[in-house]
Amino acid sequence: MPKMKSHTGMGKRVKVTGKGKIVAQQAGLRHNLEKKPSTQTRRLTGTVELAKSDVKRIKKLLGR
Repeated sequence: MPKMKSHTGMGKRVKVTGKGKIVAQQAGLRHNLEKKPSTQTRRLTGTVELAKSDVKRIKKLLGR
């Protein structure tokens, strides 16, 4: 049986922490920034831990 290939696109979008949590950039910071309040754009900076419902699917794509 050949090895499963990891999904390279997902590897570029998420990061696995040392404890195995998956973190990613929050959505909503790509366009229409002039309309959004500064408080919202500040809140969207940085990475967040992903929801438990997504973790299983993403780990499968990463080959973990």
